[in-house]
Amino acid sequence: MSVVESRWLRRFAGAEGGGGGESGRLQLVCFPHAGGAASAYLGLTRALAPDIDVVAVQYPGRQERRLEPALTSLTHLARAVAEELARVPQRPYAFFGHSMGAVVAYETARVLAEFDLVTPRRLILSGRGAPSLKPRASDRLEGDAALIAEIRRLGGTGSRVLDDPELLEMVLPTLRADYGALSRYRWLPGPPLDVPLTVMVGTADPVVPVDDARGWLAHSTRPGELLTFDGGHFYLDTRLPSVAEALRTLLGQPTRV
Repeated sequence: MSVVESRWLRRFAGAEGGGGGESGRLQLVCFPHAGGAASAYLGLTRALAPDIDVVAVQYPGRQERRLEPALTSLTHLARAVAEELARVPQRPYAFFGHSMGAVVAYETARVLAEFDLVTPRRLILSGRGAPSLKPRASDRLEGDAALIAEIRRLGGTGSRVLDDPELLEMVLPTLRADYGALSRYRWLPGPPLDVPLTVMVGTADPVVPVDDARGWLAHSTRPGELLTFDGGHFYLDTRLPSVAEALRTLLGQPTRV
């Protein structure tokens, strides 16, 4: 069960230490993938509790925000999240974004830097290639059949809903909106971030070659690193303990035995 922090940010209770949000704990703000919701990070919340306070971004158009229209621009989405973060009490925090969420996390950090607001201590970008001036072929999908085929190709626990016609009807509007936003996203060149970057990718990801993911490191003035994990696009599902251990190390928290 989740506890509403705001319309945009959700913290999960029921995970050890997940309901507190004490000001002394490092906060990890997580950005979901296309078609995903804040609940995609419930497992990570449990794996990192109680030392790291995971807060997941809830985009419009899903779960308790399902009656709100989904945003159709990733840069507008990033600005909305940045405005929300600027309103909450300041505390040490980092960003983690997976797939589409990596783009939104990156663009949110850019907005915060642009307006000289507190930026994350670290930006962790997962399952997405570095931005470029040209849109990616995997983001330009015409029609529901192509969209469904792509979700099947990527795999992950979310692909199971494709076999249930009623669930599929519920999630298709969100998937259409998110992939529409991805297809319209255009990276605008600008100064690199003064934030350390960590890039994570599955070695068998069908849409993100390792070298493509490595390209993110050029978008920061700080030294960064690339971490690879066995698995495909949703290696987070199958390698959760390894991912959690890596995040603990990156964020300076003790490893749990």
